[in-house]
Amino acid sequence: MDCLFCKIISGEIPSGKVYEDEWVYAFRDIAPQAPVHILVVPKTHIASADEISAENAVLVSRIFEVIPKIAKAEGLQNGYRVVTNVGEDGCQSVKHLHFHILGGKQLAGEMA
Repeated sequence: MDCLFCKIISGEIPSGKVYEDEWVYAFRDIAPQAPVHILVVPKTHIASADEISAENAVLVSRIFEVIPKIAKAEGLQNGYRVVTNVGEDGCQSVKHLHFHILGGKQLAGEMA
C-alpha cells in the first residue's frame, strides 16, 4: 500500500507515537492545530468513516475506548474535541480512517 498512515504504523516513517496496542496506533500531528493534537488510527487500513462496517466496527469501538485514556495522559482535564474528516469536501488529507484529538486550550465554538 502507498498509505502514509500504514507506513507510520509499520515504522517505515517515524512518528511521535503516544499510544499503541494490537489494534490502535496514536501519534502527534506534524502540523498541530491545538497545543495537543493527536491522530488515532486503526492499524487495519480503513479508508474513511464511509467504510466502517459490521466487520470492522470493533476497531472503531476500540479507538473510542482508547481516546479518553490518551486525553487523560495528555492532561486534557477541561475537555477536548474528537474529529474525523471524510472525503474531499470534508478535507480528508490521508485516505486512512483517523480521529483527531484536539485540546489543551479553549477551542473555537465554530468549526468552519
